[in-house]
Amino acid sequence: MYFTDRGIEELVERRGEESVTLEWVGERLRDFVDQNPEFETPMERFAVYLARLDDEDDE
Repeated sequence: MYFTDRGIEELVERRGEESVTLEWVGERLRDFVDQNPEFETPMERFAVYLARLDDEDDE
């Protein structure tokens, strides 16, 4: 198990039943980066990853 899995597990346990929009997720990512600017690059990469999940050209 990776260290980050604990955070993911907590997220699923606490909020797994909720429905959210991608707009809401985007706002939370912006909030996080505003509070933690050192994570700007990883959040950018994560957002691009999510945005392109279904792109056949990237496979």
